[in-house]
Amino acid sequence: MYNILVMGSQGQVGSEIEALSSQYSYNFFFTKKSKLDITNTQAVKDFVISNKIDILINCVGYTAVDNAEKEQKLANSINHLGTESLAKIAKEKRVKLIHISTDYVFNGENFRPYIETDTTNPTSIYGKTKLNGEEKLLKINPNNSIIIRTSWVYSSFGNNFVKTMIRLGKEKESLGVIFDQIGTPTYARDLAQTILEILPKINNKDIEIYHYSNEGVLSWYDFSKEIMRMAKLTCRIIPIETKEYPTPAKRPHYSLLNKAKIKKEFNISIPFWKDSLDECLKIMGERR
Repeated sequence: MYNILVMGSQGQVGSEIEALSSQYSYNFFFTKKSKLDITNTQAVKDFVISNKIDILINCVGYTAVDNAEKEQKLANSINHLGTESLAKIAKEKRVKLIHISTDYVFNGENFRPYIETDTTNPTSIYGKTKLNGEEKLLKINPNNSIIIRTSWVYSSFGNNFVKTMIRLGKEKESLGVIFDQIGTPTYARDLAQTILEILPKINNKDIEIYHYSNEGVLSWYDFSKEIMRMAKLTCRIIPIETKEYPTPAKRPHYSLLNKAKIKKEFNISIPFWKDSLDECLKIMGERR
């Protein structure tokens, strides 16, 4: 039986892993920052040793994209230095490491879905710190470890776009939502289940990078329209351009991820985004 440490268990992916954990015959340890801080290398190492951890799933991340522009030191300490620390521990203690990264490592100027080997060029502090973490992981290169880049994550846990749209949809008659940013949402439960299913199959000497999101292609405008339709809210969604909604951090206009590699190597299927949204809204009690 694997001893699995899930760091960042209060985040969306970590919470979904915990919700699914009873379905798997693994021994889980779920930690939050107040109990085990990713930036405290010695504390993490001691925990790994004392609990004989075999697999470390890193769901920790500074994900406040706009705030990262002004809290650069904090974002860097978590997304970059924290990841470096885990990589060193994983290598020294021969622990399998699964690290969650982001589509923000790309600049969004591609013309086709991004594959894992495409050139990275982040345009935000958040993206840069996540890429720096990836690069340290690749350099340290602990065995049997992977990076999973994902996009537009939502869940019935935590704060996210879906919950915000539901709340605003009940409060407002209309909302302007960006139509010129293209990608695919990721239901955190689907990603969590994939991670748990592929764990025994991960067997690689060098770090491997995989992309994961739900299937399909859409804009934030399309996503919002479907949320309102499924929840039977009457709020009217108005398409707007990115330039009409300026933010401190620049978002990628195109962040569609190609999932062919993870599907082929681990023989998995990925749900269509509408099906996953439907499931999440039912769990939230918002599907009408």
